[in-house]
Amino acid sequence: MRQPVRSTAVLAAGALLALTLGGCVSTPASGGPSTSATSGAAPSGSITVFAAASLQRTFTTLGHDFEQAHPGTTVTSSFAGSSDLVSQIRNGAPADVIASADQATTAELGEQTLASGSPRAFATNTLEIAVAPGNPHHIRGLADLDDPGVQLVTCAAPVPCGAATLAVERSSGVDLHPVSEEQSVTDVLGKVRSGQADAGIVYRTDVQGAGRDVTGVPFAAADDAVNTYPISVLRDAANPVLARSFTSYVLSSAGQRTLRDAGFGKP
Repeated sequence: MRQPVRSTAVLAAGALLALTLGGCVSTPASGGPSTSATSGAAPSGSITVFAAASLQRTFTTLGHDFEQAHPGTTVTSSFAGSSDLVSQIRNGAPADVIASADQATTAELGEQTLASGSPRAFATNTLEIAVAPGNPHHIRGLADLDDPGVQLVTCAAPVPCGAATLAVERSSGVDLHPVSEEQSVTDVLGKVRSGQADAGIVYRTDVQGAGRDVTGVPFAAADDAVNTYPISVLRDAANPVLARSFTSYVLSSAGQRTLRDAGFGKP
């Protein structure tokens, strides 16, 4: 795995110092697309955003919209299970921003890894059962997933959607027996879409994004495990100015509208 350039932290520190001396003021989260800048200059250059797999469709759109609003910028996104993203960063993978699917995963990075300030919550999400179109197994809730005739897939416990699945099992008293546990929610959805599984526990945004490829089955216990998504600028960000500008855009009214359209809840 590619290691970060040693001078990155120095460059980041210099950029942050310049912001302090220049008296830069961040655009409020409630505003439109932000243009954090020093001495009136618009943000420029490129950033790498590490984002949870469940954010793939939405953050691809957000990155494109941000680039359109800020000519001369490039947002490159890398998607995986949140726990995998944390492992990559710990092992030196270069990234400027991380957006994970729960607060506990981001907390694993520790304050030393994050830039100044606390992670900002930007969305929430809840679980939903994804089944084949038309729901051929007549799944109505969690209890139906314990039927030996139903091939169930879930996320592995270290992944946020897996931790949420365990929480709804405890709250509902249902003991699930998945035939496989995946490392990302997109892998779970992929097995249902391809017919390798009869049902999978994913996020409601995944069901919405899949369109007619799957049928969604909401269940009441999902409200017992609502995931809050935080976003943070990383300490070793190569372009902290642009990273903060992108983060502000995600929190802005325009970014929040994109998230709502994709089915995410308010933070």
